[in-house]
Amino acid sequence: MSGTEDLLVEVGRLSAELDGADPPTLLDVRWRLAGPPGREDYAAGHLPGAVFVDLDTALCGPPGPAGRHPLPDPAALQAALRAAGVRAGHPVVVYDGGDGMSAARAWWTLRWAGHRPVRLLPGGFPAWTAAGLPTSTDQPVPAPGDVTVRPGALPVLDATAAARLAAAGEGILLDVRAAPRYRGEHEPIDPVAGHVPAAVNLPATEYVAQGRFPAVAALRERFAGAGVTDAAPVGAYCGSGVTAAQAVLALHLAGRPDAALYVGSWSNWVADPDRPVATGPAPDA
Repeated sequence: MSGTEDLLVEVGRLSAELDGADPPTLLDVRWRLAGPPGREDYAAGHLPGAVFVDLDTALCGPPGPAGRHPLPDPAALQAALRAAGVRAGHPVVVYDGGDGMSAARAWWTLRWAGHRPVRLLPGGFPAWTAAGLPTSTDQPVPAPGDVTVRPGALPVLDATAAARLAAAGEGILLDVRAAPRYRGEHEPIDPVAGHVPAAVNLPATEYVAQGRFPAVAALRERFAGAGVTDAAPVGAYCGSGVTAAQAVLALHLAGRPDAALYVGSWSNWVADPDRPVATGPAPDA
């Protein structure tokens, strides 16, 4: 059973840790789907000592058939993390602009890369400033880290595995996009609307609000309502694997550290016109 202490850190505790003798490495991963770049927000003010890491170019691979936010090349990821000062075995805290999505993808990427001591700041930068804590415009250049990327520490789904998981009797594949996108009524980004056949819709707004998760019992109840059981394998996807990483974090909080991420998500699924597309409100539509 996963607890919260090794997954999340609130502003009060983080502030105390940053004032300590050996503070965690702090990564600012603010990001917007449609820009402007998060680096501009970072330059305007950030948590003291934080280093900016770009989601699109450092934590993900180039967009293409594998999806809009595919897995990064391990060597490139290792170089980016070392440049940000990430050290082997040393705690990392990630935060974003408040919705928790890019921070969750950063959390997931570091965990997938084998770096376990990483936590997310719920509420991100707005939570920090709301608490009246100091910010900085200094842009530190950290001493190079020595982290070694070891891919595969968290489970990943490709299209074939996602389809198998969604199939009757195999497990639960959660589609965490908004319901109109799932039903195929509206698709603002990808060229085809709809969902992976037999996937179950659980919009992210039903288990997270403004970057904060409900109590563990409420999370478990909501996932159970979507068909997630202790016995059945579970995975999640969204448009490009960012919001779904937040779903995986929520599943960890709910006691399912085995939850898998379909990293390519819908942007990868529809890259192959031969893959089936379902529409309508029901998983088997």
